[in-house]
Amino acid sequence: MCPVSEILCSWLFPIGAFVLGACVGSFLNVVILRTPRGESVVRPGSRCAACGEPLRAHDNLPLVGWLLRFGRARCCGARISPRYPFVELLTALLFLAVWLSFSPTKAGVGMLFLSLLIVAGFIDLDHGIIPDWLTIGGACLGLVLSLLVPELHGLVGEAGAFGGAGEAFFFSADHVRGFLGGAQGLLIGSGVLLWIALVAELCLKKEAMGFGDVKFVGMIGAFCGWEGAVFSIFAGAILGTLGIGLLPIFKGRAALLPQAVPFGPMLAAAATLYFLWAESWVKRMLAGFAEALGA
Repeated sequence: MCPVSEILCSWLFPIGAFVLGACVGSFLNVVILRTPRGESVVRPGSRCAACGEPLRAHDNLPLVGWLLRFGRARCCGARISPRYPFVELLTALLFLAVWLSFSPTKAGVGMLFLSLLIVAGFIDLDHGIIPDWLTIGGACLGLVLSLLVPELHGLVGEAGAFGGAGEAFFFSADHVRGFLGGAQGLLIGSGVLLWIALVAELCLKKEAMGFGDVKFVGMIGAFCGWEGAVFSIFAGAILGTLGIGLLPIFKGRAALLPQAVPFGPMLAAAATLYFLWAESWVKRMLAGFAEALGA
């Protein structure tokens, strides 16, 4: 590899992934704020939440704009929520992590998947719902990408029974296996959580989980397979338990605890952990467990 290529791979591309993530995070803030209200994410342009004054272009610079204004609006001096730069920074860091962890093709799919997780988690946190366009639409998108990018499920997508290497485009056996892996993840993930919700409702005599969470786990399974969906359910429950236990420490008083803690953000965090770091560990553990049962 020539020195220029080495520089691009080692510095420019990761920096580009971070900057792209910050810009996408700025757009995700708009999606999180407007879509639950049924508003367009394109028009009108960004305005001050306090006085309604249109924001200048340089005020909308991801991360930088908030820092330069010390977290206050230029037009009226109103305080701007730190969650806006937090979402931008979170998205930038996740885009950087996914770029450094995978091939460019899988990284591109991962950036899209993680963006869906961020939007779903924050909308659920704010409104207690996860819109169908995220869950059902995301599940359909996950199935399509599982077919087109079998690497998403650990498959190489080389020529097989369904195509030839000399053709411009083909579906190999691995492409079909990738699609089946996504479909399996969708059905098993949503099915497992649905049964957990039904049993919990029977025991508690009240609704224990929204159906949006069931569809959300199905979407996660379409991207991550059944292992990722099941991991997200149980790891999300652990994260939720830890979060509830630590919340009084940060809030100071138990009276400030919310009456209901949405499960969506926990599922999104667990799915992120699985996609970026835990997939190989989970699959090795399951393979060892299956081998022990077989012995």
